[in-house]
Amino acid sequence: MNRRESIKNLVLVTGSLVALPAFSEAGTEQNILASVVDTIIPQGNGIGALSVGVDTYLQKMIDNCFEPDVRENVKKQLAILSEKNFSQLNQQEREKLLLESDKDFFNLMKSETIRGFTTSKEVMLQHLKYKIAPGHYYGCVDVKAS
Repeated sequence: MNRRESIKNLVLVTGSLVALPAFSEAGTEQNILASVVDTIIPQGNGIGALSVGVDTYLQKMIDNCFEPDVRENVKKQLAILSEKNFSQLNQQEREKLLLESDKDFFNLMKSETIRGFTTSKEVMLQHLKYKIAPGHYYGCVDVKAS
């Protein structure tokens, strides 16, 4: 192995080790967020919030659309839930913890989960029978003049 390859590999490994805690933290947050979403709208007999990707939607909304103070509060509340092993709890214990959590956090998670779920393609087409262009267009029709 030549020297350039060795240096390149060393830099890649060092960069990976530096970035590892950030990826781990983001993965934990995503896992807790998925558990929160699943607690608010569980799978049940039909489709649930996780099956239509509400957790991914919510993560993008939090990262890109909310003010920094809201983002920090969400990260703080997710860290608190992570400390309490939220993902390992059953449905009733999760609900109890969410109801006891910060009111702003709970209201945001609940409203955005419902919005993400009700506006998902699967729910709109299969359950709400949404049509992109309602009605039918009849182009050539005889019109009676009075």
